[in-house]
Amino acid sequence: MKMSRAGWLVAIACGFLALGAIPGGSRSALIAPAAWGQNIGNRTVSGAVLDANSRPVVGATVFLKNEKTKAIRSYSSTAMGHFHFAQVDMSVDFDLWAENNGRKSAVKTVSSWDDRKEFVVDLKLK
Repeated sequence: MKMSRAGWLVAIACGFLALGAIPGGSRSALIAPAAWGQNIGNRTVSGAVLDANSRPVVGATVFLKNEKTKAIRSYSSTAMGHFHFAQVDMSVDFDLWAENNGRKSAVKTVSSWDDRKEFVVDLKLK
């Protein structure tokens, strides 16, 4: 099926409108891409701290650093190596890592682009 020149112009104009390139008042807000405003609210960040043999580490300190304010929250892993942070702002990037007895895990990023409400990751000490 061939599209007429007028049909192509309408399709292109709709694309620009959806991207916000053409002011459309309240219409542009209705057609805005789903990614805009998607990560509003809070999430939980949880997981387990593991040693080099993938066994749970008790009493490791897990750090969650807000990359915007540089504020750091911490949590001591439980008997099963678990950690849990609640009310983590979804609109900000965070660095997450664990330390225990001079050993440190790789730093994981909890990205503001990630739309999961429950971010679960294991941290392996080196």
